[in-house]
Amino acid sequence: MKLDLQVDAQRLANAVSRAREQNIIIPTFAEQKDPGKVPDDIKNRLKDVGLWEINPLNLYRATWKNEPVAKGGGFGGVNYMEIPPEISGVKARIFALVGKWFPTGAHKVGAAFGCLAPRLVTGQFDPTSQKAVWPSTGNYCRGGAYTSALLDCEAIAILPQEMSRERFEWLSKIAGEVIATPGCESNVKEIYDKCWELRRTRDDIVIFNQFEEFGNYIWHYTMTGSAIEEVLGQHMSAGDNFAGWISSTGSAGTIAAGDYLKERFPRSKIAAVEALQCPTLLMNGYGGHRIEGIGDKHVPWIHNVRNTDFVIAIDDGHCMNSLRLFNEPDGQEYLSSVGVSDELIALLPQVGISGLSNLVAAIKLAKYHELTEKDFLFTVFTDSMELYGSRIEELREELGDYNRETAMKDHHRHLLGISTDNMQELSYQDRKRVHNLKYFTWIEQQGRELDELNAQWYEESYWTELRQEVHAIDSRINDFNAQVAGAS
Repeated sequence: MKLDLQVDAQRLANAVSRAREQNIIIPTFAEQKDPGKVPDDIKNRLKDVGLWEINPLNLYRATWKNEPVAKGGGFGGVNYMEIPPEISGVKARIFALVGKWFPTGAHKVGAAFGCLAPRLVTGQFDPTSQKAVWPSTGNYCRGGAYTSALLDCEAIAILPQEMSRERFEWLSKIAGEVIATPGCESNVKEIYDKCWELRRTRDDIVIFNQFEEFGNYIWHYTMTGSAIEEVLGQHMSAGDNFAGWISSTGSAGTIAAGDYLKERFPRSKIAAVEALQCPTLLMNGYGGHRIEGIGDKHVPWIHNVRNTDFVIAIDDGHCMNSLRLFNEPDGQEYLSSVGVSDELIALLPQVGISGLSNLVAAIKLAKYHELTEKDFLFTVFTDSMELYGSRIEELREELGDYNRETAMKDHHRHLLGISTDNMQELSYQDRKRVHNLKYFTWIEQQGRELDELNAQWYEESYWTELRQEVHAIDSRINDFNAQVAGAS
């Protein structure tokens, strides 16, 4: 079953009662897509609310259009930046959505909302008696724990023990329980194993697995896809070409924006990014890596593989060395000397580690297609350096102090000198090979249905009908809010 919107009347009544007690109003997807539709009284009340504050009004800030301020911001245009040729070394215009200005500093709070909202407004999740379990390799469980706190329900966060210190410190203050599973970023199966253990031993939980929750896909298709289209409309002129969308596979939520964009720009490509140290899609491979937040060693259930055109694997070294280049004072001074504006240099700490992998992949795609200044590429900077300060400290201890000479080497080796190695343009059979990997995780291990796996590949209506479910979700949200308000 793709998306279940059946109503559990008793649990729905409990959820409505909790929302009424806490004065909670659930925003529709339409309002998050276009905050101009948000009621004026909500906007006025948000003027006194911090971006990361535990206040249910911040549910409305699960949008790409928050004013980029820490407190009291309203809504405006899409948050994005353009990476110029002085940094990238390519003529193509590379744009990226910026996730820093979501609550929690990462756009995964939107994906978490997309998973939780349909369950809440149908009564499939009862915040008065059940705990929300958020399995993740990083930002999603942070977004889930935060969204749960806004709704006054308890969260259980699950993530690998080798994720950054900042993540665990923050979660310890928000989630009711934090479970660290063995391994690093690429150890997703260990997270799933913990979920099965919880299912067997507890009856008070609902697991929101982003890798199989279609609310994640629908939220990004609707919100992220339309945000990119809006920015392209502001910058593209007659004769320009939108060449492609580049996104880490992760949970396959964010990459779903590519499905939206292909409908508007049929010649555009979708490139899936992964770590070279764990080349699951590229080589059916395995391993551990340092690009936090992208997940791997399996193909997410919600990944529309048949619509994916490229796989691009990125070496850890490109990301970790570029991280220093963008954030060390000597690195920033060097970038200034080669013509990068002070305004952009001030924004570079808004690019986290996974964002750097996406940027390198965009450079690879630009070089592969020999793109010019008439060609546009779009990617995403999921989070910012707020979550990786400890990684800079670790790199200093590992590699020594940073200086201008090192900055020059890093820029030329890890950005300007990027080649088109470790990437593949997918044929029909290549796509099917990747899709078939779902069988081992989802059919053999997680109990999904084989008929549905086949429908994902052979029936285009599987995905087109799914995308239309946003209207049904918003209808349920409106009904929920009416019950909370006491309307008939």
